[in-house]
Amino acid sequence: MEVLVYPDPVLRRGGKPVTQFDQALRELSARMMEAMYEEGGVGLAAPQVGIEWKLLVLNPAGDKKDRSGELTLCNPKITRKKGREFGEEGCLSFPDIHAEVERWVDITVTYQDLDGVERTMTANGWLARIIQHEIDHLDGVFFTDRLTASEKLRVKPQLQELEASYRPQKGS
Repeated sequence: MEVLVYPDPVLRRGGKPVTQFDQALRELSARMMEAMYEEGGVGLAAPQVGIEWKLLVLNPAGDKKDRSGELTLCNPKITRKKGREFGEEGCLSFPDIHAEVERWVDITVTYQDLDGVERTMTANGWLARIIQHEIDHLDGVFFTDRLTASEKLRVKPQLQELEASYRPQKGS
């Protein structure tokens, strides 16, 4: 499973709601989790691997040996948000680019688990940041879209480099 890199057009398309909660979905979630660990990430959204579904996986520890924080969220929606703060983010689809992004500090998220059961959770700090970042991918929004003007200017050369080296993948 390969992580798509900016400016692959699939990344902008976001995802459609997950409607089938079956063994294939569980296997996809497990493969995405492995791809996330392999790339050294803490979260991965289905559009980042070319699958246009509202599905994301995460583990705030980012460590395959500590799976206690693993979560899979299907069709997530932020239903409450509070407080704002800047923090550094990177993205597997934007290799070697890191920038300060403003996010909500405390959020409540409603989602479905791998069995299709609706759940609600609250998250703050790092976990809230990861969830917001990955939900953005489900909507075709990049972390670079949320940068201040000066941060956008700072990362522009790196974005141009990715654009110049981009080679479309099959099916993109």
